[in-house]
Amino acid sequence: MSVERYQVVIVGAGLVGSAAALALGRQGLRVALIERQPPPVPDDTWDTRIYAISPASQRFLERTGAWHRLDAGRIQPVFRMDVSGDASGALRLDAYEAGVSHLATILESGHLQHALWQAIEADGNVALHCPATIASLERGERFTRIALADGSQLEAELVVGADGAASRIREWAGLGSTLTPYGQSGVVANFTCEIPHRGTAFQWFAGSDILAWLPLMGHVTPRGPQLAVDRRPPSGGNLISMVWSTQSAHADELVALDPAALAEKVQAAGHDRLGVLYSLTPAAAFPLRLIRVASVVAPGVALIGDAAHGVHPLAGQGVNLGFGDAEALADTLARRRHTHCGDVRVLKRYARQRAEPVQRMQALTHGLHHLFADDRAAWLRNAGMTLVDHLPPLKAALVREAMS
Repeated sequence: MSVERYQVVIVGAGLVGSAAALALGRQGLRVALIERQPPPVPDDTWDTRIYAISPASQRFLERTGAWHRLDAGRIQPVFRMDVSGDASGALRLDAYEAGVSHLATILESGHLQHALWQAIEADGNVALHCPATIASLERGERFTRIALADGSQLEAELVVGADGAASRIREWAGLGSTLTPYGQSGVVANFTCEIPHRGTAFQWFAGSDILAWLPLMGHVTPRGPQLAVDRRPPSGGNLISMVWSTQSAHADELVALDPAALAEKVQAAGHDRLGVLYSLTPAAAFPLRLIRVASVVAPGVALIGDAAHGVHPLAGQGVNLGFGDAEALADTLARRRHTHCGDVRVLKRYARQRAEPVQRMQALTHGLHHLFADDRAAWLRNAGMTLVDHLPPLKAALVREAMS
């Protein structure tokens, strides 16, 4: 059987892996993408997997050709963010005050995944092996031989692990990782709200719990068991997505609640900020953990996305870090297109470029998690939050940091 040879083979076609494949293919590299199963085609149901896409990630996705394939009726700009402490602390970040058009864009994972796959198929620059599973990987001097379960054979100068937090590629390459469980889970669900959100995101810190409400585009009118959907401007939207980071035992209790009881619980936790809530989707939970990887590269191997790092979701930056990885790797390889893609000297340039933003975000989210979990620091954290709110230049700096 013939062997297909590529400069880059990406394992894992989730959001970050697909975006990396698109970016590398558009740079003229020979790229293959391996994925176990194709994503489902999205329908009118609302996805509980919601992401806040930073403007920097949006620009990257625009360059890949995926962004314009999104349904404009399912993407919601965030114009302001109201953050509340567990006492009197409060902070508002406002796009208008910071001189920018919006802080982030909220969209559903399934719709973005579909747009990325549509772009891959339209470009024709990426060889897509899906559904496919890897039977074996064998590293040679210059190439890695990848045998697929269907008998196909691929050779790659560079294997990119985009296969998630439990990355097989990371394990195969011997790139050690340290996993620190938070003892918490993130509970997600979608709701309709009585009061329009007007493009505002909300976040409450209550001890070790962090509750976030993210605005969604569209308008739903509760009608008994049925929900009528129509499209209205962002200012009139009445859909929100919740992410509640809480102790795992409490998360299990929330997931077990019936829709009405869950909506009542979430409404009370958010201090009735948007009036009466109605459940739109069932709740689901996922464990929260910090993942640190000592090195994200080795000869012939690079890690991106959740395979390379894991952060607490309180800042909503996990997927944006992944898109930053994809963009940096594509740019690094494109600038040295005549060099062997698996050259570890080239890959270390990518690793150095990503080390600082990843470490900074991990330190920030990890530190905030522990600050709000410590009852002794209540005065400090709430006073600090209020102080920042009264310093417009510092708030503008925070907005710029979040957008990068």
